[in-house]
Amino acid sequence: MYDIEKSIGFLLAKAHQRGWALFSEEIGRYELTPPQFSLLAFLWQQDGLTQTELSEKTQIDRTTIGGLLDRMARSNLLERRPHPQDRRAHLVYLTEHGKKLEPELTNLAHDVLNRFTAGLSEKDKQQLRIMLEILRGERKNDATTAA
Repeated sequence: MYDIEKSIGFLLAKAHQRGWALFSEEIGRYELTPPQFSLLAFLWQQDGLTQTELSEKTQIDRTTIGGLLDRMARSNLLERRPHPQDRRAHLVYLTEHGKKLEPELTNLAHDVLNRFTAGLSEKDKQQLRIMLEILRGERKNDATTAA
């Protein structure tokens, strides 16, 4: 018999739902969604990315990114500017309002993450991060590469 409640896929999905709900509740007070926050966070790291670059970084399809960027532009969080070398592309830049939100929203994200992972030690969190990177295909498992 398959024990669905012990399945890694089921557990990951339920953990994701819990984390999403916690973060949505808090970030919603700023009239933002978790995907919009991730766009802001990538732009805080590197302002002036193209829509394609943001799509690749967030792993959100380009059509969905377009709608998210439209809503965020209407909320005065970012603006699109013509790309100097590619007439078909636009660069996405934070507005002053979008930039000013960084400290407050970063603190909020850290607070939510601390609540979400409250039952884990720092070592547990580090190991979980490594395992998730392996599952996403961003890192090779040391045991696999050593063989």
